[in-house]
Order: sequence, then C-alpha cells, then structure tokens
Amino acid sequence: MPGFEVFGAEEKKEIAEVLDTGVLFRYEFPNERRGIYKVRQFEEEFARYCGVKHAQAVTSGTAALKVALAAMGVGPGDEVITQGFTFVATWEAIFDVGAVPVFAEVDDTLNLDPTDLEAKITPQTRAIIPVHMMGAPARMAEIMAIADRHGIPVLEDTAQAPGTAIDGKKCGSFGLCGTFSFDPVKTMTTGEGGMIITDDQDLWRRMSEYQDHGHDHVPNPGARGGEGRSFIGFNYRMMELQGAIGLAQLAKLDHIIAAQRRNKEALRQVVSRLPGVTFRTVLDPAGDNASFLAFFLPDAASALKVNETLAANGAGAVYFANNTWHYYPKWEHLLAGSTLAKSGWPFKVKEGGADGRRRVHYDPRALPKSAAIMDRLLVYPVPIKLSEERLEQIEQAVKAAC
Repeated sequence: MPGFEVFGAEEKKEIAEVLDTGVLFRYEFPNERRGIYKVRQFEEEFARYCGVKHAQAVTSGTAALKVALAAMGVGPGDEVITQGFTFVATWEAIFDVGAVPVFAEVDDTLNLDPTDLEAKITPQTRAIIPVHMMGAPARMAEIMAIADRHGIPVLEDTAQAPGTAIDGKKCGSFGLCGTFSFDPVKTMTTGEGGMIITDDQDLWRRMSEYQDHGHDHVPNPGARGGEGRSFIGFNYRMMELQGAIGLAQLAKLDHIIAAQRRNKEALRQVVSRLPGVTFRTVLDPAGDNASFLAFFLPDAASALKVNETLAANGAGAVYFANNTWHYYPKWEHLLAGSTLAKSGWPFKVKEGGADGRRRVHYDPRALPKSAAIMDRLLVYPVPIKLSEERLEQIEQAVKAAC
C-alpha cells in the first residue's frame, strides 16, 4: 500500500503527454490540447472499472465527500450518520455542508454496525456514510436494507478501498454514490485527488457543475458548456497531471491488489502464531483489497504488551485505540468543539444576537462497543513490495512476543 511503490515509466509517459500540450487545466483549450483530456479519460475508465455509469474527479477524497453531499442536497438542519472509526475527513465534510455528524458503532468488520446504525436514525437523518475502512467492505446488504426501509440515501466512503468488492460488485457502487481518495498513502495515488461514482445521471451532473463553480455543463455533460449557472458552487477541479497519473495507476490497480493479497497472507501466517489472536471479519476475502492486516488480542493489556515487544524488535503494529486521526475518542478538536469561526459554528449557533448556544456536543464515551473492539486491535499496513528481510524481521518480532 500505497501506489507510489510502483511509480514507473507508465506514469511518466502519461505526464509527458500532458506537458507536451502545455494545458494543465481539465477544461477548454481544444486547439492546444489536440484531443488529450486526461481527467475526462480517467473518469470514464474509473467508472468502467467500478461498473457504474458516471465518475466525477475532484481535488481530494475530502472534496469528493463534500461535493457528493452538496449534490445530494444535504445541508443545515440535517443529520448524517457515519462510524466512529474513520478518517477525520468523513465528518469534516458533513460539518462543511452545514449538517451534523452522528457517530455509530463499528462491529468486527471494523466498519459500520448495522444494528447501531438503525438505532441512530431520526427524522433529521438525510444520509448514511458507511466507510470501507482499511480495504475491507462494510455490511452493505444490511446497510442498504435499512437505508431503503427508511428512504435514506447511502454515500459510501471508499477512500481506503479501491478495487474492494462483495461477490464481484465493487464497493462504492452499492449506494447512491461512492467516494474515493488518491492521496499519497492510498492504494492508488495521484498525490492528491478524489473521485465520486454513481449511476444517477442527474446527481452526476449536479456534482460536475458544483465542482466547477456551478457552471452550466448541461449542453456538454462532463465538460463546460453554457454560461449560465443554476446554483452556487466551488472549485474542486482535478488538474490534467493528476488525471494522467491516475490513468497509469488505475491500469496497475489489480496488480497492486494481487501483490497485497500475497503479502497479507504471508503476514497473516506469521501473526497467527500469537497466542489468542483472532482476525478481523472480511465479508468476501476474494474481494478484499488487502491493504491492511487487522488482528485482535484477547484484551487491551495483551494488545499493548504484544505491541511493546513487536516495537522493541523493529516491527511495531498500529494501535488505533491511540490514533488521533481515525478514532472518535481521540478527536480532541471535535470533542472540544474547536473552530476558527468566532461565532462557534459549527458547534454553536447564535440566536437573536445572543452568545452562541451549543448546537452539538460529543461524549468520548458514546461508543462503548467500538472501544471494546479498538482496545484489542493491532494493524499492519500491507506493502505492495514486501522484502524477505522485512518479513523475517516481523517473524522474529512475533516470536519474541509469543
């Protein structure tokens, strides 16, 4: 994991074609670019890879979430349910459209717990965001059944799971739309960048226009057309250099995943020697993108003790219970309601000129089931290239931990 491990001649060739045109902007300049539209081609090929009709490229995975939510019509007064184990971008985007994030538990898939999801639904729920964390799928059959029963659209955060599938159907294609990230440490990377996929043509058109300042794309879907604007938008346009790299990386994605699966199995064999170890539930091992190996020890004390020994032998795992980027009780700025806005928004609202009242408050103890899972969890990122020397080092560390 990540795609920069396999940068090579293919990425250089795609980039050179862009530089030869002198056009880095994804739209316009038809004479200079001589038919080369890398971002548009990337969108088309990514949609085809995911088995959907439309894809919209944007500047980041975070922007993908924001653009998708905006195009879905989510805004102030709305609630969006997501999970308490995710990257901060998931809930930052919810706040950024004016809605309120509602956090639900995860289960042994390390993804959204369908039972707690249903318990968190209120009349204000306008979207559900399951996150396919660390390359393995959420329980999409159960989640979609709940969402359909309540008439709530699903936006899949597939930032860490490109290529992941359930029974051959790609993650990101189950809900109304799915978002992806191509940042520096993702399975495939464009340095920065993101993508949204959907089968809904009207939603895609709104996303296409919103990410381009609301410019009217109706006469020429997927590219600029008219000069009118139906609504306000913002600038989240991907540039041609990113699209060029994305094309080369997408062509390698299945090979990347195959290599990660081999390496994950090698690591699993080593880790399985730990007394009392169990492994994360992966719903469809044949569809796992295998970017992480997640395993559990019997209790928090065991997990800490084992990881202390692993680290002392140069092979420490990630202990997400202490991770400040991905785990709800460690998001100190969320829990404290910290913001640059003098009004206190989005945590406070002003009424009648009075000081802001608290709009939303988050309790660090609100997800006890997740805490019981996360306290026992250790994770190894799975590289695309795993040397014999590194595997031997991990093996010796595990022996010491045993």
